[in-house]
Amino acid sequence: MERSLTELELRKKLALLTTEHRDLDAAIEALRASGSTDQLQIARLKKRKLLLRDQIAIIEDQLLPDIIA
Repeated sequence: MERSLTELELRKKLALLTTEHRDLDAAIEALRASGSTDQLQIARLKKRKLLLRDQIAIIEDQLLPDIIA
């Protein structure tokens, strides 16, 4: 049974995901700058980056109080 993460655990996970997202951005840019023609690798990195963005958004939603409630 999966337990709910504490706010501290969520913030740590958010920091890790944000760092990985930023690193992927740098990796994609480095591949482009080097003139890489490996579009498959670039596409995979972009897909991973999108998945991270979605995970980041979910955690941010959990951390921010629902103001409109």
